[in-house]
Amino acid sequence: MDIKEIQSLIKFVAKSGASEVKLEMEDIKITIKTGSEASETTIIQAAAPVASAPQMITPAPVATPATPASAAPTATEDDSKYVTIKSPIIGTFYRKPSPDKPAFVEVGSTVNAGDTVCVIEAMKLFNEIESEVSGKIVKVLVDDSSPVEFDQPLFLVDPS
Repeated sequence: MDIKEIQSLIKFVAKSGASEVKLEMEDIKITIKTGSEASETTIIQAAAPVASAPQMITPAPVATPATPASAAPTATEDDSKYVTIKSPIIGTFYRKPSPDKPAFVEVGSTVNAGDTVCVIEAMKLFNEIESEVSGKIVKVLVDDSSPVEFDQPLFLVDPS
């Protein structure tokens, strides 16, 4: 039942002079009460609480992500000696200048300060992202053609 049907039902009840009308269908309950000074409409959908109950249960297994999160500090400790190249803008991350060209950098590639490491497309413009440090690419943190946020880590570079 859509909103237009509900509105026409309310108008019909108001014109008929009935003081109260209850309508129950398999997924919706509607009660319309009219009085001399004010009218009251109560709409209860039974299907919505049933649909939200599984959503309430879904966040409960928060313990599952906690296990990888506890493993993450170990990785962070190892990564502390590396310099992170972060996204300066929001957009779509690309490792290659075009689909038929090789990637700008791979894991193990040596980069110098000012070398292009990727491009980020923002509003149909392709912005070349340059390395701020010289070193060796240790890890690529973002998948090709993925959306990235401002200040999101893209690469880990070993400056030594």
